Amino acid sequence: MPDSRPIGVFDSGVGGLSVLKEMRRLHPREDIIYYADSAHCPYGLKKPEEIVARSLKICDFLLSRGSKLLVVACNTASVAGLDIYRQKYSVPIVGMEPAVKPATAVTRNGRVGVLATGVTLAGERFSSLLERYQNGSDVYSQPCPGLVEMVETGCHDSPDTARALKRYVDPLLERDVDTIVLGCTHYPFLKEMVQSIAGPDITIIDTGEAVARQVGRVLSQYGLGNIEREKGLELFHTSGETGEVGPVIKKLWGGNPKVTHTPL
Repeated sequence: MPDSRPIGVFDSGVGGLSVLKEMRRLHPREDIIYYADSAHCPYGLKKPEEIVARSLKICDFLLSRGSKLLVVACNTASVAGLDIYRQKYSVPIVGMEPAVKPATAVTRNGRVGVLATGVTLAGERFSSLLERYQNGSDVYSQPCPGLVEMVETGCHDSPDTARALKRYVDPLLERDVDTIVLGCTHYPFLKEMVQSIAGPDITIIDTGEAVARQVGRVLSQYGLGNIEREKGLELFHTSGETGEVGPVIKKLWGGNPKVTHTPL
């Protein structure tokens, strides 16, 4: 039987739209509820227990709307408490992690750079990721304070953003990396800018498509696919002010999405 319940997706703000785009491309029939916690963004400056508390509130909201599957489209929220969410809730949960494994598989010189938030890089989950998948490569981490806020305000293509990004990419290039991982869902909206700064010989990797494919595997495994619907719908909610968040979602997502102010 087809399952018409929606998929619940959330992020600290609008960054998770980079994952949502891949989910929509690969799973066009599914209804999706997206929650942008923009009033509490960025998560990268918060303590892990604060991030977990916010994430649990959002999960409760998405489940109250009938979500059959939760996607934590935020590396920081995943690192802070993915195991906690999975222990608490009975629905399947798909999380995020920086793409260290595919990066170490494709690097030509064994030098990989990771752009991410401070919380993501300092978390035990990231340390475990390195232990499992570093595979003899040198992995250099670069925290990027301020980038999330620039994407949140719709300034992902501004000269100020380019200057800030160069300050974070240059130290990795000085380490002679040939592969850079975008370890935050906000950063794929900066991918072209990263490529321009790094040069055409540097491989840039993000995890949006991989997460969308994992969503497909989970839908199939649990028989949750909405196989009869021709085209799914998206509902957008935010804890931020719609007058500020709405135009950014429209800019990044396209079309004319309706964004509802839903404080939690």
